[in-house]
Amino acid sequence: MRIRLDSSTPLNLDATLCCGQTFRWNKEGEWWYGVAKDKAFKIGQYGNVLEFENVDENFVRNYFSLEDNLPKIYAKISRDKHIKQAVQMFQGLRILHQDPWECLISYICATYKNVQAIKLMLLRLSCRFGEKTCFEQRNFYLFPSPEKLAKVSISEMAECGLGYRAKYVKETAKAVYEKNFDFEQLSKKPYDKARQELLNFSGVGLKVADCVLLFSLAKTEAFPVDVWIKRVILEYYSEHFPEEFVKKIFDKRSPTNTEYERLSLFGREYFGEYAGYAQEYLYHYERTKR
Repeated sequence: MRIRLDSSTPLNLDATLCCGQTFRWNKEGEWWYGVAKDKAFKIGQYGNVLEFENVDENFVRNYFSLEDNLPKIYAKISRDKHIKQAVQMFQGLRILHQDPWECLISYICATYKNVQAIKLMLLRLSCRFGEKTCFEQRNFYLFPSPEKLAKVSISEMAECGLGYRAKYVKETAKAVYEKNFDFEQLSKKPYDKARQELLNFSGVGLKVADCVLLFSLAKTEAFPVDVWIKRVILEYYSEHFPEEFVKKIFDKRSPTNTEYERLSLFGREYFGEYAGYAQEYLYHYERTKR
């Protein structure tokens, strides 16, 4: 199947799938292969045409947020030369609409790990505890359900490379399964209330909650702050903060909750309702230029 894109719906497939927001995609030749929600599929981009197999058009439009009006978003967030450069370099990068459950566990696992290590953890977790599905005579593994992970021992999870994160994943899976937690209802709540609910889960701090809200629940005002975004803020936007604050956090690997809130609030107020898009463009730009 195929979708023809136009000037109002640009997509940079490569940037979208390798910018660090998702961890279950691999490129082979011209095709990206991945597992999203309960689907294993492949997708490729040829100019303004998207070709894909094993999913329908509605799935692709929703997963890749093709209804997001990028020209409008660019106009809103392009407030300075730094974000303009990032937008120009990665025009068409979109925020995905991932499965919230998988996104939550992925970012609990992502703490203090690089992208390759995160990918390996999630692959091992899925291969060992997820359901197998076949596509193009290959085996893929769906992400394990809350029920499945709730019944897995911490030591079994740790064998997948999770380390101390195994305890958090186990406790969160148990809470989600026992309460039959409905993630989609969070998308209907205001950002602050939705974030507060996520913070109740084990292993979920402010950054993890913001990542889940942005990358799976369409809360585009969320502005996650990691070491890269802290670096961006200190390098390009330090004039918006007192000098003492900048000096205080300069050498810190992780800001305190109060410091995080201050940095994240700056992003939300400065870039507005699409701050999450600005965050991802700046994040990817900073990582790739070094």
